[in-house]
Amino acid sequence: MSLEIQIVNKSNNPTPKYESDQAAGLDLRANLPQGPIILEPGQRKLIATGLHIALPDGFEAQVRPRSGLAYKHGITVLNTPGTIDADYRGDIGVILINHGQEAFEVNSGDRIAQLVIARHERAVLTESDALNETKRGAKGFGSTGKSN
Repeated sequence: MSLEIQIVNKSNNPTPKYESDQAAGLDLRANLPQGPIILEPGQRKLIATGLHIALPDGFEAQVRPRSGLAYKHGITVLNTPGTIDADYRGDIGVILINHGQEAFEVNSGDRIAQLVIARHERAVLTESDALNETKRGAKGFGSTGKSN
């Protein structure tokens, strides 16, 4: 099943496409007409893509890291996943951060992140004085252990 999404590509890069038959994400490329950007260790920068999309109601686009950049260079998306709402029409920006130990150069056209389209539900929140009890309760952050 395919979902049709309108896209305006204001970059000089090719329009994103799925790189394999069962890929979940579309590669996002840096749009840097002013030239390369250097990310020093610990530094973060907003990288433009030149892409604008119109998502249907009930869908979001998630900006996620590329595993190769994370593994090889420590480069990741800071607010993972970044959410693009259905009513946003601006440039898709990617907040990259360098968790590596060496400076990293981002060039125009580099594949810097992935875009995953996902259906979502809208919730109706009902205020209550208490929640139903569960075995886990309020225990969090590792309370279920680290192995079986």
